[in-house]
Amino acid sequence: MSSLIANTQITLDSHQNWQAGTAQVPTPGDHELLIKVQAAAMNPIDLKRRAITMHILGYDGYGEVLATGKAVTQFEVGDIVYYAGSTQLDGSFQAYQCMTEALCALAPAQLSASEAAGLPLVSLTAYELLFEKFHFEAAEQAHLGKNLLIINGAGGVGSIMSQLAKWAGFTVYATSSPQNFNWLKTNGVDYPVDYHPTSDQLNLAQLPTDHFDAIAILYDLAPYLSAATRLIKPLGHVGSLVNMQAPLDLTPLKAKSVSFDWEYMFTKTDFNYEIASQGAILKKIARLADTNQIHPITTQVYQGLSVENLNTITSELTKGHAIGKYVLTY
Repeated sequence: MSSLIANTQITLDSHQNWQAGTAQVPTPGDHELLIKVQAAAMNPIDLKRRAITMHILGYDGYGEVLATGKAVTQFEVGDIVYYAGSTQLDGSFQAYQCMTEALCALAPAQLSASEAAGLPLVSLTAYELLFEKFHFEAAEQAHLGKNLLIINGAGGVGSIMSQLAKWAGFTVYATSSPQNFNWLKTNGVDYPVDYHPTSDQLNLAQLPTDHFDAIAILYDLAPYLSAATRLIKPLGHVGSLVNMQAPLDLTPLKAKSVSFDWEYMFTKTDFNYEIASQGAILKKIARLADTNQIHPITTQVYQGLSVENLNTITSELTKGHAIGKYVLTY
């Protein structure tokens, strides 16, 4: 691959607006893959990171390996890979990208580019919270009789977590608006729960006390701490992945000896800690997808890496009501 080939990129200007540009195709480092990006997804983290970085954004990626660094051992030229990237590297909103080998896995063979590109970041987040932070065994039907509650079940992470939990044997409850109940059921939720405090549908106030082995709060924690304290079993787990707007007293969880767990998918790459585990998790996710034990959650596909498409997706995500994943194909 000639380094003189133009690499179409979407970057940010000084006012944090998307802008298109070009650069030379990057050269992979010793442990990196040079990837011709074929699809990428946008996540809420892109919108948060754009306020504090001038890096090329885009964390979910899918594409063909064009070249490998001299120390690469797991992949070959021509492989189709998928990955969730790192805050330490330029992202997938470019035609050609270098990515650390340890963060990649062979993409699910049975999925399209747009379907596979919507999986990495949300799958890693859901898997790490459910099986690494909550310490549940990642095995089929291993947790029959246990109950999981997901707050914000229709979003990207919730839509994959419910599938992984169902595969692992949990009875799954998840909140959303009633208009998204069918989406929840499609993704393995046994009991859709209306997040509105007063509703003719099942809501949080109607759920039984001390019922849940774990509660994943994929939204601002503050409005849900009281409910979680009532609903969680003694010695259970409560976890979140959303920044708190203000300090929050977790003392109410003490009486039940409840563990509180943070999940941030980029912790491993930010601190260079067990990063190969993410490639290994994506390998498992690909196997589950190829055997129809989980399914993709891409709901919107936009053709072309363009400022216009990124602005459209940004507008949809900032409304806060998106379900599934929004993907660009190049």
